[in-house]
Amino acid sequence: MELFHLVASALQQPVTMELTRMGVVYAHLIACCVAIGLVLTSDVAMIKQLFQGRDSTEADKEHLHMLKQTVLIALAALWVTGIGILALDYSQKGAMYFLNPKLQAKILVVALLTLNGWVLHSVVMPAMDKAGSLLKLDLNARSLALFSGVVSGVSWFYGAMLGIARPLSWKYSLTEIMVAYPVLICLGFVAMSLLVKWAANRAEAKASTRLNPALASC
Repeated sequence: MELFHLVASALQQPVTMELTRMGVVYAHLIACCVAIGLVLTSDVAMIKQLFQGRDSTEADKEHLHMLKQTVLIALAALWVTGIGILALDYSQKGAMYFLNPKLQAKILVVALLTLNGWVLHSVVMPAMDKAGSLLKLDLNARSLALFSGVVSGVSWFYGAMLGIARPLSWKYSLTEIMVAYPVLICLGFVAMSLLVKWAANRAEAKASTRLNPALASC
């Protein structure tokens, strides 16, 4: 019992609280950086693959599954450390802390990121495994894959921006802070749709050339 009171007393010390919060924030930052790095490299690799016009290999599929597991772990770590930060700040600032629009925006983005992650891992990735590549998906499945991929990329980067955007605290409404979020998703979806359509048309042209070699000389 005395040990419990000693630990509780130590945790209530301002210096201990500050150091604890710093450690949790650091773990939160690492989880976010790991996920963003993996998502960014994966997106760049996919865009490069579309420009090169090559199909997915077994190595690409293995990388996709590894990416899936790592991002899931990073997202879980993000939730655990984020809840830890919320609990520590709430103990110091009270319920008013949750009325900060910037904090509400970050929680909303992470919640949407989590929901979108479920769609990616439960619907999109199994469909891509079955089809073999993005270009071999039917139109609806391809659109869902592109939209979910764009939401994932935008959400990770938007959430990271909100995490360091102290100047936004209490100065703007939730609507004002979130206004750029759907705009970036729409722009990203349009850009990726155009890129995939171009890659699909080029793939069809190459397939026609292979089937009819005479067309290549025309």
